[in-house]
Amino acid sequence: MPEIVNIAAFALVALGMVLTPGPNMIYVISRSVCQGPVAGLISVCGVALGFVFYLLCTALGMTALIFAVPLAYDALRIAGALYLLYLAWNAVRPGGRSPFRVAALPPDSPRKLFAMGFLTNLLNPKIAMLYLALLPQFVDPAHDVLMQSLVLGSVQIAISVSVNALIALSAGSLALLLARHPTVATVQRWLMGAVLTALAFRLASEARR
Repeated sequence: MPEIVNIAAFALVALGMVLTPGPNMIYVISRSVCQGPVAGLISVCGVALGFVFYLLCTALGMTALIFAVPLAYDALRIAGALYLLYLAWNAVRPGGRSPFRVAALPPDSPRKLFAMGFLTNLLNPKIAMLYLALLPQFVDPAHDVLMQSLVLGSVQIAISVSVNALIALSAGSLALLLARHPTVATVQRWLMGAVLTALAFRLASEARR
């Protein structure tokens, strides 16, 4: 089992990433606004399956990689810190587009909604980096790498699915709120940028020890 401190820190990373607009959020919001909350929830189920796929592949592959190439562990840690800084910049950069400003979309069947949610997550570079570069930073190579990876990944999935489900259920109301009060979106972007930057420096600092 990973230490409680590592679980809490990784949970904060997962929360910061799921609240930072990306392909998953945009797809779930688009479907929820255009086709209703049920369609959004079906899309979230597809997204969840993508998380499970990444978790199993990463947990098994990372276990072998860390034991075969010790330097790969430090390389992943540094890459993860740099990627957090990249996400922080995207959160606060000028001209950022709100994911709640969506175009009208034709309705899709439940099967297609699920499949597109899965593919959107599978092809999402943010999730790939989360599992390949960020998750290893919270794993202690001296202990059971596979078990730690599965626990941390399960925490991330629980947080991401919960947040995306809430977004699917409230996307219409949130879109109206942000349209009336754009300052709320600005505050959210800067808050997420600050959190991700702080985490990036924390992880980079640990990598030097």
